[in-house]
Amino acid sequence: MRDVLDELMTWWDSGETVGMATVVATFQSAPRPPGASMLVGPDETAVGSVSGGCVEGAVYELAKEVVESGTPVLQRYGVSDDDAFAVGLTCGGILDVFVEKVDRSTFPELGEVAADLRAGRPVAVATVIEHTDPAVLGRRMIVRPGVDAGAPSSTTGSLGSARMDDAVHDDALGLLAHGTNSTLTYGTDGERRGEGMRVFVWGFAPKPRMLVFGAIDFAAAVARVGSFLGYHVTVCDARPVFATHSRFPDADEVVVDWPHRFLAKESEEGRIDPRTVIAVLTHDPKFDVPLLEVALRLPDVAYIGAMGSRRTHDDRLARLREAGITDEELARLSSPIGLDLGARTPEETAISIAAEIIAGRWGGSGERLATTAGRIHREAALS
Repeated sequence: MRDVLDELMTWWDSGETVGMATVVATFQSAPRPPGASMLVGPDETAVGSVSGGCVEGAVYELAKEVVESGTPVLQRYGVSDDDAFAVGLTCGGILDVFVEKVDRSTFPELGEVAADLRAGRPVAVATVIEHTDPAVLGRRMIVRPGVDAGAPSSTTGSLGSARMDDAVHDDALGLLAHGTNSTLTYGTDGERRGEGMRVFVWGFAPKPRMLVFGAIDFAAAVARVGSFLGYHVTVCDARPVFATHSRFPDADEVVVDWPHRFLAKESEEGRIDPRTVIAVLTHDPKFDVPLLEVALRLPDVAYIGAMGSRRTHDDRLARLREAGITDEELARLSSPIGLDLGARTPEETAISIAAEIIAGRWGGSGERLATTAGRIHREAALS
């Protein structure tokens, strides 16, 4: 939904009706992840994509039928043995697509959900996509975590019973904590062990953070790529003459502070989470050694990389060991930073760093796909 939110809200605000198709589950090499959406507007305009083009025509026609009937449909698309090019995925994947009618009456909470997304507030949207009772299909519940640590969460709407709501509420908060979308299976009344009800949960967490330390030309390129990948990018450097917004226009924020002090404060205030990535580009021991002492002792972050030559790397490791960093903690450090792409320019180096971050997130090998076998698209790597 996030990828088509602006167009969806334009029609919703105008009181129009939209057909919305959402990928709710994928198998094998499906090209789009769960949560990807496509809209069919009141003028029959198509916005977004659920498969990168393979089944869009069939989904488009189904969405128009759903708008007309008002009845949601869960449809599976995959390769047909008789005709793989009919309405299947030529890549061999399988995907489940939930198609529903969206307007002010079917999704009255959408305005508030959109406001949460635009303000960067976490919110989960749970929708019943399959149930033995057709009357339950399409019911929705909105889940929001507490504003402060320890504060109670809140819900809007109901899936049909307190037992359903309680089960999905707890699972939705778990997905929200990791910013992931997933289809969950329950018994018809929300039983943990059972079948008969499937619920798709969008976990709309704020953007993950990318912390870039060192106000150098490489940092500007990394900030640009990080922003493109959907990170909230912070550039930090202790030197005010270099750490300026004009030098880093793609960063969401530029901070003048000693890197280790800034990172420690962000951690103490709960602004570092398992999705955070850290790029240390200073390659100056007076900055990066104290910073890495803090970073490598953080309980859980997605990535810690440090720039420098092989000689700088060896010197850095020696200094960190002298500071008491263990081999287990050092094993979390990607240094020299990035994948071996032969990069030379700041932009090429930024791509190599981004590639390493992506490979770590999804469990990729970093090898050429032409030399590998098996699945191309993977589930997220276990932390």
